[in-house]
Amino acid sequence: MRFRHPDGSTVHLSYCTNVHPAETLDGVLAQLRDHCEPVRRRLGRDRLGIGLWLARPAARSLVDDPARLRGLRGELDRRGLEVVTLNGFPYDGFGSDEVKYRVYRPDWADPERLAHTTDLARLLAALLPDDVTEGTVSTLPLAWRTAYGADAARTAHTALTTLARRLDALEELTGKSIRIALEPEPGCTVETTADAIAPLSAIASDRIGVCVDTCHLATSFEDPLPALAALAAAGIRVPKAQLSAALHAEHPHLPDVRAALGAFAEPRFLHQTRTRTPAGLHGTDDLDEALAGGALPDGAPWRAHFHVPLHAPPAPPLTSTLDVLRTALTALVGAARPRTRHLEVETYTWQALPAALRPRTRGRLADGIAAELVLARDLLTDLGLKELP
Repeated sequence: MRFRHPDGSTVHLSYCTNVHPAETLDGVLAQLRDHCEPVRRRLGRDRLGIGLWLARPAARSLVDDPARLRGLRGELDRRGLEVVTLNGFPYDGFGSDEVKYRVYRPDWADPERLAHTTDLARLLAALLPDDVTEGTVSTLPLAWRTAYGADAARTAHTALTTLARRLDALEELTGKSIRIALEPEPGCTVETTADAIAPLSAIASDRIGVCVDTCHLATSFEDPLPALAALAAAGIRVPKAQLSAALHAEHPHLPDVRAALGAFAEPRFLHQTRTRTPAGLHGTDDLDEALAGGALPDGAPWRAHFHVPLHAPPAPPLTSTLDVLRTALTALVGAARPRTRHLEVETYTWQALPAALRPRTRGRLADGIAAELVLARDLLTDLGLKELP
């Protein structure tokens, strides 16, 4: 979906296809047919933006066979879909029964992360619509925090500096400008936007910036306005933002609240949980850890890294952090000039929701994704952006 910002520039809104697990190119093509095109039709649009996730096997097959890449581009066109951004955070296995810590491997100290992200940038340059010259790839925020020392930090710095040079060369070759965005996430080396400033300032390239995920921002109790202001003051770009909402519990000490939270503790994804007290931010790596008792102070609200549907917050006594998303979106695109032009709805946890809330058919999943996009569209138009055909 495209929008005209009051400054005359185009802002793109997509939804991320990592909600539809696929490891191979055939799986990606099935996604387009079975999920993405139906969402487009529900919205009554001739064109829909998708934030494509290409697992390593799928990406490698496209790099190795240009005919397959041309075929993917043709299939996108035939189904009324366009790609301006890729989600390069998960490497593979995102549809596995248990993802958890696996999603952080390989990290930026592993040469394979540089190789994969370079391939994604080259593929995106070939997939961009003819009238679009800028693309973005979001990626993990360096590494999970454990086993990441000085040597790993130096290796990651070298890898990202090398990547920036490769992106410069790619633009010279293709005329397409691709930027990479580190996505701060609780528990990672770069957990918050503030954590991103030092490593990105050291790289000193506008090719590498921050992907602001509003669920992650909220989970770490970051206030969007000073967080984004600090990035701007440091000269750090925001090439991409992911529109998402975290799980919020106002009174986690109450038995009914804990029971409600327990319904969201599940074995597939990691749901980092945080609380903010006068002594600072406290957290656990997963929601079931927090609920086990004593691991997390419960005298103040908790937030969990669980991407809940934007249009359907959980029933009381829980809620979502949609208000944080609204504030961040206003700061990102509501001013005289947009801070970012690539927005992506990223609710990948539809099938991890409590059983009663989980869509049971493809049709119901498409209905839910379309409803999220309608909500995001309405937020944008309320900020003065105009939806384009």
